[in-house]
Amino acid sequence: IIAPIVGNICAITFFTFTKCGLIGPSSPGSIIAYLSMSPKSQIPLTILGVLIATVVSFLIASPIIRMSDGKSLEDAQDDMAAKKAESKGITVDPGEKKDADKVKKIVFACDAGMGSSAMGATKFRNRVKAQRPDLTVINTSVDNIPADCDIAVVQAVLADRARKSAPQAQLVIINNFLQDPNLDGLYEQMTAKVDASAQTAAAVEEVETPVVTGNAKILVEEGIKTGLKPVDKFEAIKAAGKLLNELGYVEEGYIDAMVKREETVTTYMGLGVAIPHGTGDAKKKVQKTGIVMLQYPEGVDFDGEKAQLVFGIAGIGDEHLGLLAKISEIIEDPERLEQLKTTENVDEIMEMFK
Repeated sequence: IIAPIVGNICAITFFTFTKCGLIGPSSPGSIIAYLSMSPKSQIPLTILGVLIATVVSFLIASPIIRMSDGKSLEDAQDDMAAKKAESKGITVDPGEKKDADKVKKIVFACDAGMGSSAMGATKFRNRVKAQRPDLTVINTSVDNIPADCDIAVVQAVLADRARKSAPQAQLVIINNFLQDPNLDGLYEQMTAKVDASAQTAAAVEEVETPVVTGNAKILVEEGIKTGLKPVDKFEAIKAAGKLLNELGYVEEGYIDAMVKREETVTTYMGLGVAIPHGTGDAKKKVQKTGIVMLQYPEGVDFDGEKAQLVFGIAGIGDEHLGLLAKISEIIEDPERLEQLKTTENVDEIMEMFK
């Protein structure tokens, strides 16, 4: 970052002293654009100025790279996530990075193990299964990570609890479960150096999710609201909780648990989707499994991220996982995701979830 800035300053200084300048803006700022915007008589000076700026940038960048100790992009991302967590008073020990051929189980963990981690696990499982059919990817609550977990994927504010729950595991610390650079790094880690026998092996453990049928009544027409005006994120969460309550899925006290969950760690998933739900101890307030969808075409601000879709979730056991898997499938398709964010036709939305 610093080197290009210094290089540009050198170029500007050179042009100032030589009275060599461009006759128009060079956009994009490539050498071709620079030459096309230079008077013909000043082209040699323009080239000389760019060369000087290049040399200065190289001289400044070289020691910076040497001081990085050869860290990879993934290592740098892990360090950044750890620093963010530490700034919030959280101690994070990611643990030793494991070799791909030694990793058999990856666990996505969130506070309740109900929504965020389930969608994250589903999406990552679908992404990696072609290259790693031998890899088990599941979700659970952060305090119940199994002892055979090799890698735990958690949000930064839950990292300390994850370390206590799974001291043997490598931690991958993320900001959201659907679209995070550390998930890309995990994918590369799992597929870069995989033993050939692992790639050809049959899948050893699949997490079966129930098929959502019309009889399940997990998502109904009355639970879909479209074209809503932007509100504060907590108002959107309360609206989703109120709708869950009105449809008989949860007791009224579950709404406060949804707000408490958001205060602990965000339920924004990425890709314009948030899935607010109650805390782990609020499961007793769930009367039956249900999901509602609130559509905010202009978006609701979730700490700097815009959520156009807010799915309120209340789950008993694994009954809701089938519909979460369907949501994950839809949002991986940009056209269908955009349709879900903008259409006001409830029947059209219901058809997408069949």
